[in-house]
Amino acid sequence: MASTTTTEASGLRRAVTGPLLYLFILGDVLGAGVYALIGEMAGEAGGLVWLSFAIALAMALLTAFSYAELVTKYPRAGGSAVFAEKAFRSPLVAFLVGFCMLAAGVVSAAGLSLAFTGEYLTAFLDVPQVPAAVVFLLVVALVNAWGIKESLRANVVMTVIEASGLVLVIVLGAWVIGRGDADLGGAFIPPEDSSVGLAVLGSALVAFYSFVGFETSANLAEEVRDVSRVYPRALFGALATAGAVYVLLGFVAPAVVPPSELAASSGPLLEVVRAAGAVSPELFAVIALVAVANGALLTMIMTSRLSYGMAKQGLLPAPLARVLPRRRTPGVAILVTTAVAVVLAATGELVDLASTVVLLLLFVFLSTNVAVLVLRRDDVDHDHFRSPTALPVLAIATCVVLLTQQEAQHWALAGVLVAVGLVVYLVTRWATRTARARDERA
Repeated sequence: MASTTTTEASGLRRAVTGPLLYLFILGDVLGAGVYALIGEMAGEAGGLVWLSFAIALAMALLTAFSYAELVTKYPRAGGSAVFAEKAFRSPLVAFLVGFCMLAAGVVSAAGLSLAFTGEYLTAFLDVPQVPAAVVFLLVVALVNAWGIKESLRANVVMTVIEASGLVLVIVLGAWVIGRGDADLGGAFIPPEDSSVGLAVLGSALVAFYSFVGFETSANLAEEVRDVSRVYPRALFGALATAGAVYVLLGFVAPAVVPPSELAASSGPLLEVVRAAGAVSPELFAVIALVAVANGALLTMIMTSRLSYGMAKQGLLPAPLARVLPRRRTPGVAILVTTAVAVVLAATGELVDLASTVVLLLLFVFLSTNVAVLVLRRDDVDHDHFRSPTALPVLAIATCVVLLTQQEAQHWALAGVLVAVGLVVYLVTRWATRTARARDERA
């Protein structure tokens, strides 16, 4: 088997072990989505939030199988863009896929900064949202630049805290149910003024945002030790853990707090804590802030590594491939992606940003699921995970269905971002050709 334990001295440091990768994925999947958006789900699906989470988990797992195969087959930074380039042999297609992934990450980080500076933060500090979001993103950038191992160690601590917070909500909800102060029927209340099927599907689309994040781990492929063995275990273990937590949350929350009240709150899980009365709401607000901060950190780790990988492929300007000499982190990419996230945080709304993330990622997932089928005829010289053929086919159908559920304003924002990306791509290609022609004349 070809070794996957070494990298070039000038490249990224291979310092990510199996447990660190599991916690990276778990920390990226758990947290901000459920802390901030479960109320939106209740507003759409009524008490059937748990069913929406289960459907979203199934949809996420279909695409996760494709990632497990491709990451272990081609363990390089760049993730989905690398897969698209190999499958479709088109720099433009590879760029569009990679840029959709990159844009989704930056948009997600902007949304998380707004979630951080919302009701959970104002429980302690009455500060303007946009300036606070900017400061938050700058702190995340500094941690990211510090180093991958240091960033993931911070992730370990924050993941334990955020997972404990979600488990705490489940335990408190079960306690309220056990003492007879909850209505179990609340978890089965159908949505108002809408068919159950369409409402649950719409809610599952929001829930899907809570599961996206697993794909960011593909961009750590060059930094994972023994990736062919470690990656699938960490990926499926993290998704199974997150899925169990989410389904339980989706059951107890509408049983303890009526779905209409969850929908009206910007801190829906805080309402469950208040209903239990056994834990300080301020303590839980701190846990929620840690969860959102962790999601933002992991997302910005992904966007900087993806920018780095795309720059090495010649799809983005070359300076993005520069690494800090001592820290071995992609410093220029961290700076640029943070600046874009700041602009989006200053101009966007949380729900719209979250929905735009899903839209952009659906195109990435569609490409990845097609790529895994196309690349079946490409043999490599090391062992790797192999997905059952039916699963990427089902995943493709799922992505198409979810794309039909997106709203016009989300298509518009995604279109603007992709158009900006195309301009950057064309300028990069022109600069590359010009430099090559100059070198040939010399």
